[in-house]
Amino acid sequence: MKNTINHSLYVRRQWLNRFYLMLAWVMMGFGLFWLGWIFYTLLANGINGLGLHLFRVDTLPPDAGGGLRNAIWGSLLITLFGLFIGTPIGILTGVYLAEFGRHSKIAGMTRFMNDILLSAPSIVIGLFIYGIIIVKQGHFSGWAGALALSLLVIPVVVRTTENMLKLVPNGLREAAYALGTPKWKMVSMVTLKAAKTGVLTGVLLAFARISGETAPLLFTALNNQFFSSDMNQPIANLPNVIYQFAMSPYKDWQSLAWAGALLIAFTVLITNIMARILGRKKH
Repeated sequence: MKNTINHSLYVRRQWLNRFYLMLAWVMMGFGLFWLGWIFYTLLANGINGLGLHLFRVDTLPPDAGGGLRNAIWGSLLITLFGLFIGTPIGILTGVYLAEFGRHSKIAGMTRFMNDILLSAPSIVIGLFIYGIIIVKQGHFSGWAGALALSLLVIPVVVRTTENMLKLVPNGLREAAYALGTPKWKMVSMVTLKAAKTGVLTGVLLAFARISGETAPLLFTALNNQFFSSDMNQPIANLPNVIYQFAMSPYKDWQSLAWAGALLIAFTVLITNIMARILGRKKH
């Protein structure tokens, strides 16, 4: 009797396991289907717009054979400056949360605020920077755009840095303390070195997140039809140019918009692949 009950329970669990495994495969296939459709659409519409002119010619009036050089350069400047501003702040905050104030009230409040910032819509960040900087300055600027993007970088880097440092074995810390190493030196020379691959992964993920952001730049950097490196003035950027060109009735502008979208998609894809590779090396 007991063997019969155990056998029926075993069969039931097998069927449940197969059902949920099949359900998981179906859900994964459902998600991959839409992702594949998006990439197929980008490739089908954007491949014809790709070419050297994209990187050699600035945005021009319709039917003038323009490219996206100024927009690509502006996006690169804003994104890199946003990354340079946000990354040190994020790493230092993550180090404090993991190593110095792990169980303090300030750390708890910081984590709470970081979670809010992590889930905040990017357009809210853009409006915030618009209210405190653009309104007072009286004009749009690339620096305001970089600052808005840095606020999107910080929470990602904070969360990743804290989690990676928490994964470092306590034995390494204890060994450093046993040798008389000060805490600041232990953190900089031991735990951060052990977690550097994971921290770099977080920075790459933050870069991938801000690469295609449009809303914050719409309220901060705006746009510029000329090639410029002046971050104190409005500067061209790829997301806003894509939005403007995609909404236009001109075929050549629409083709450039598709090519720009494909460029951003491939940049984000490659960055995420690099982050995955680094994450696997860490483990």
